[in-house]
Amino acid sequence: MDLTPLPPKGASVKSRLARLAGVLTIPAAGLVLSGCTVPSFYAKEGVTETSKSTFHLWQGFSVAAAIIGGFTAGLILWAVIRYRRKGDAIPKQTQYHVPLEIVYTIVPILIVIGLFVATIVVENKVVAEPPTTTAIHANAFQWGWGFTYENENAISVGSTTEEPTMVMPVDTDVKIILTSTDVVHGFYVKDFNFSRFALPGVTNTFSLHAVKTGTFSGQCTQMCGLYHSIMYFKVKVVSQSDYAAWLATFNTPYGKAKADAAKKVLAEQMTARVPVKPEASGGTNKL
Repeated sequence: MDLTPLPPKGASVKSRLARLAGVLTIPAAGLVLSGCTVPSFYAKEGVTETSKSTFHLWQGFSVAAAIIGGFTAGLILWAVIRYRRKGDAIPKQTQYHVPLEIVYTIVPILIVIGLFVATIVVENKVVAEPPTTTAIHANAFQWGWGFTYENENAISVGSTTEEPTMVMPVDTDVKIILTSTDVVHGFYVKDFNFSRFALPGVTNTFSLHAVKTGTFSGQCTQMCGLYHSIMYFKVKVVSQSDYAAWLATFNTPYGKAKADAAKKVLAEQMTARVPVKPEASGGTNKL
């Protein structure tokens, strides 16, 4: 059996790599120049400033993964086809291609650095707490939510399917002060692309800035007991004028009486350790 390496045939390795890069670049350039939108990759943009930033970061990671994966698959297919076995001869062996080794060492490092920096920038936006005069205390308990408004008489309390509503103004930084009365709960709003733990004995604070009005569903994301699966709430984002009008309803005698009753309900919920479900929280809710 003759194991003598075969002489190289055709173009050099450098020219073949250049042709492969050209083949991959042409369709990519066509997509860019055509102005097509970047796919969502099964994620939602959301309705807050931070959710949009997170969504774009996800798109960037997905595009980078697709390009790198496609390039790697192309190299594998090229090697399989170009150097498929022909008889018993060993093809020409090439090693220590210094320029190529430098490229495939430096490029991945630059990619990792770029993705890392982009992640840090978005994370800083998510955890930032800009100064604001609008603050909401969100308290989680088995199995409901209480939302009280700092420096205001407004309050919303409800258990399980009552779905209490947290009202907040649009285009405004809103500080959320999150606590738990009993066990670990999770504050999650799908359209905000946002989730935080509500921990007993720990106060978590964060900022939300909605850029679109509407009513959005929220729920507890941590297994917290029997009725965890129906521990829902809603977030209603309204205009500045509607928000001011809603707060004003609590300044009437009826509104103050309703708020006092709701505060009593919340106090009972925070000390009872079991669901109280009184009528003042928004209607009877007997299970």
